[in-house]
Amino acid sequence: MSVFDDPGLFGRLWAATYDGPGNPDPTPAVDFLAPLADGGPVLELAVGTGRVALPLAARGLAVEGVEASPEMVARLRAKPGGEHMPVAIGDMADVPVAGPYRLVFLVFNTLFNLVDAERQAACFRNVARVLTPGGAFVVETYVPDPADFDRDEQIQVREVTEDSATIRLHRYDRAAQTFVRQTVTFDADGVHLRPFAMRYAWPEQIDEMAERAGLRLAERYADWDRTRFDADSRAHISVYRTR
Repeated sequence: MSVFDDPGLFGRLWAATYDGPGNPDPTPAVDFLAPLADGGPVLELAVGTGRVALPLAARGLAVEGVEASPEMVARLRAKPGGEHMPVAIGDMADVPVAGPYRLVFLVFNTLFNLVDAERQAACFRNVARVLTPGGAFVVETYVPDPADFDRDEQIQVREVTEDSATIRLHRYDRAAQTFVRQTVTFDADGVHLRPFAMRYAWPEQIDEMAERAGLRLAERYADWDRTRFDADSRAHISVYRTR
């Protein structure tokens, strides 16, 4: 199945290494989100291995998750506190839960893992459906920079050892605002492929999706520390609220 058609593919390919070194510290995100939860309940879309959901729950909040990959959920279940967290297996665009929730959040650029514009819009509509009046939907993504596209399309050497070599390649479709990334490892066992795709969007495009879903932009920052967002910001934390 194509990487554009299978929402669980990322988890199957990356679950084993998802919690490896180099991942962002979840503490700033948890510090930001906990007050917005206003006592809960809380839903994380694409909960993954629980890197944010579990420490948020440890602060006394009722946290649930949606995740397309059973492999990711198995790793969440193996962590302290993960065995009892409610997680619905399904496509996050469908938001396959009833709610209502005081806070829904989607972090680490995961909105862009929905590689179709309509599926991204559906995600916003379905989040609006399960939010309480005045509830918050928090989205974290990078801000696309067209100057990066040509650089990304060069072959990148990721790792070279005596036993293996790993390279990474990108192909952009600028009109569709999508890219396919392939991480290729060569070793004694053969060639190993780990594909990945995204549909990126600029902040104003995300705002338009929110508006069409009946949500309004309430706050926007450049990072979890609430640094002012401006034209030079490379990422944004956006808080949308029900009307």
